[in-house]
Amino acid sequence: MTPDELGRLFPIIVEAPSDKWPERYRAESRLILDAFPGSDIIRMDHIGSTAIPNMKAKPTIDVLLQVSECVKDQKIINIFDSLGYQYIKRPDNPPPHMMFVKGYTVKGLEGQTYHVHVRYEGDWDELYFRDYLIAHKQAAKEYEELKLELAATYRNDREAYTKAKTPFIQKINQLAGGYPKKT
Repeated sequence: MTPDELGRLFPIIVEAPSDKWPERYRAESRLILDAFPGSDIIRMDHIGSTAIPNMKAKPTIDVLLQVSECVKDQKIINIFDSLGYQYIKRPDNPPPHMMFVKGYTVKGLEGQTYHVHVRYEGDWDELYFRDYLIAHKQAAKEYEELKLELAATYRNDREAYTKAKTPFIQKINQLAGGYPKKT
């Protein structure tokens, strides 16, 4: 599919916060944890806007899964495939910076959507960003307003929507101490 076709099939929609998002994360994280041997997973976190209480968001549950450096890429791909996920190749980010998605079909969204970002253990900005917005309600409100504005402007262009959020995200990560990386 072309980016235009994908944009029409999966438009940017920002919804009111749902008290179901944390439970959906917990249920999916249990499913993922049960699929991997215990030594393979270092840490799993609910990230993204659905992890921030009372924030309007795209209703996608984002997960940061940090895995042991001993886990082979193909094993990760096979496990997520068995859980109904699609592997999104990210040639700009070499493995294990992998992404898996669930809830996308050729007819549009189906059920709850999930994005799982798989990486080796590290000092990841997404955690700083999430924690900063939870602790700073005004910054969270500003981000919510930005997302609503960008969703209206870029309803059918996910790449432009994401790119337009980047300066705000970088500003928050700098305030949070996660960008540039701590040394």
